Amino acid sequence: MATDGATTALALPSVMKAPIRPDIVNHTHANMAKNRRQPYAVSKKTGHQTSAESWGTGRAVSRIPRVPGGGTHRAGQGAFGNMCRGGRMFAPTKIWRRWHNKITVNLKIYAIASAIAAPLPSPPSSWLAATASILFPRFPLLLAIPLKASRRPPLPSKPLSRSALILMLRRPRTATRFVLGSKLVKAFRNVPGVEVINVERLNLLKLAPGGHLGRFVVWTKSAFEKLDSIYGSFDKPSEKKKGYLLPRAKMVNADVPRIINSDELNPYAKTARRMALLAEEQRVKAKKEKLDKKRKQISKEAATTIKPSGKVWYQTMISDSNYTEFENFTKWLGVSQ
Repeated sequence: MATDGATTALALPSVMKAPIRPDIVNHTHANMAKNRRQPYAVSKKTGHQTSAESWGTGRAVSRIPRVPGGGTHRAGQGAFGNMCRGGRMFAPTKIWRRWHNKITVNLKIYAIASAIAAPLPSPPSSWLAATASILFPRFPLLLAIPLKASRRPPLPSKPLSRSALILMLRRPRTATRFVLGSKLVKAFRNVPGVEVINVERLNLLKLAPGGHLGRFVVWTKSAFEKLDSIYGSFDKPSEKKKGYLLPRAKMVNADVPRIINSDELNPYAKTARRMALLAEEQRVKAKKEKLDKKRKQISKEAATTIKPSGKVWYQTMISDSNYTEFENFTKWLGVSQ
């Protein structure tokens, strides 16, 4: 959206279409924030500045070193141990701890590209609530008015008063503001909540504070036009970052349930289901035919003789209920000795 009152058509930079990866942004932000830490450590002598010695065994007290002397409360107290009053801490900190983490350049650029592209698909509700009195045609908000460096912010200017930028500036607690450009530092440096940064030196700590995506960004026209040359596109390498290509998303739309349940895919889903049922029916039919071929075919004459003989055998088995003698078995089994 342009703030000059006229419609300005600018091509959307490719970096605005980069894949949004909150996991990469959070991981990179956490490691970058560690690189600002200063080493600290306790003194090597802390907790050991006394000539304490253990009393040994046989005095019904623990064998922790104890402060020598007498006449004071300090005499006889435990020393040196981390459980003792005035003793050293457990695992005293050292200045050679691993304070800083290295981050690959590619990962940094990926995180910055995600932070730039994050607000576009769905602007945060805080933006929409804070700008309810101004109807945004679209995001990102583009400041197309040429501003000169001055001691005061350009609040009284007539075109700016109609923009959402001024609404944000007048309500510093509603949302976080962020202005990109190269000549606006003096103009906006005294406005609370506004930070100015050069588009060629974007910082992830400012774009995604706390590792969270969705900071409100206002672009100057010149900064907006430089994005393609700085970050390149999916096919054309960057001019400022040697050989860098924007990463492609694994999926154009990662909302898998919505894709599956969409109207466009429902006919295809039903067709696939129908094909699966037909394939299962064919498999059962083929299995039955294969088993029928293996089975021994019985003629009609043989079938008519088998059925009466089965009935006779059943009646014989029922009548011979006394199994005490072997002869009873031979009768209905038809075994001859």
